Amino acid sequence: MRISTAQTFTRSLTAMLDSQSEMAKAQQQVASGKRILSPADDPAGAKRVLDLNQALAATQQFQRNADTANSRLVLEDNALTSANNLLQRVRELAIQANNAHLTDADRSAIAGEVNARQGELVGLANTKDGNNEYLFAGHATQTKPFLPSASGTFLYNGDQGQRELDLSPDFRITIDDSGASVFQLIRNGNGTFTTVDNASNTGSGIINPGAVPDPLAWVPDTYTITFVSASSYEVRDSGGGLVIGPNAYQDGAAISFNGVQTAITGTPASGDSFQVSSSAHQDLFTTVNNLVKALEIKGDGTAPSASRSNAINRFLADVDQGMENLLRVRAGVGAKLNAVENEKAVNESFEVHLRGVRSSIEDIDLAEAITRFNQQANILQAAQLSFSRVESLSLFNFL
Repeated sequence: MRISTAQTFTRSLTAMLDSQSEMAKAQQQVASGKRILSPADDPAGAKRVLDLNQALAATQQFQRNADTANSRLVLEDNALTSANNLLQRVRELAIQANNAHLTDADRSAIAGEVNARQGELVGLANTKDGNNEYLFAGHATQTKPFLPSASGTFLYNGDQGQRELDLSPDFRITIDDSGASVFQLIRNGNGTFTTVDNASNTGSGIINPGAVPDPLAWVPDTYTITFVSASSYEVRDSGGGLVIGPNAYQDGAAISFNGVQTAITGTPASGDSFQVSSSAHQDLFTTVNNLVKALEIKGDGTAPSASRSNAINRFLADVDQGMENLLRVRAGVGAKLNAVENEKAVNESFEVHLRGVRSSIEDIDLAEAITRFNQQANILQAAQLSFSRVESLSLFNFL
């Protein structure tokens, strides 16, 4: 078989280039730590790695969502805790003010602090997060949720929405509460009914907020307790129908009818009346403002003292409902924080698993790759050496 010089050169060059290419590939694999440098190296493996990368990217996004949810929920919990502490302080001031030995000046000073606390409460309701978005505005995160109206009340400008984030393909969580559900939609009184004294009362009668021993017995209506004399009373419904009475009045004795249980203390005058009506929604700002109005009632006479005490008692019942609502929302926030932490732990475990599977597919055996690199280097060196010997051969050397 005759082999031409050109054919010898071509074959030798091809062998050296192939060996050099294999050595370069081995070197790249060692440097990158990856077995699959292009889809051509392992089409099925490359497809699997691509799927795993997508799953990892989604899991990492879920983890970022979890961090966002955790940050926002912690901020909400802090705001709710501060609001609850603030209301507790206002409650203490109300109890302090409900003291017959205080003067109008003393109560005016207390009212000044209550007003200051009112401003703090509004500030907490208008809390912003790290993205400069309002925490309690629902979906309207760029709208300041609570603003004062011309009448002195505070209007809610947000909506009822709750923002949600996905923490996994099958788990979504709400990361805030609307300002309406936290600060506005709170039942006054004892949550079922509220008791109010008539502003024209002249006696010293003080009605307590009452309770509902049997919710099934409660008949929603507006009832009026009227003292037909200083020693007896009757109860009529909104239509004027007699419910009970006339009954003998006993200081502090229970007054029960249609699921209502309340009591009146002091010495009501003939003609004095008290109203029992179904609870309505009342915002926390109105509740605190009602205390300020109660402290502005001047005088130490029988009628103003009783009116002030009744108003403070109503405030205490209302603020207790408000604080209970804050605690309910806080409990929900705490449950969400636990859920976020649990889901983060699940995602972290899943991410470790995905990385392990991906590594088993695309990562190299470093010892094997280095051995292969050295082998290719030796092959290339031998090819180059043999080529140098062959290319120097010539028939003229033997003539």
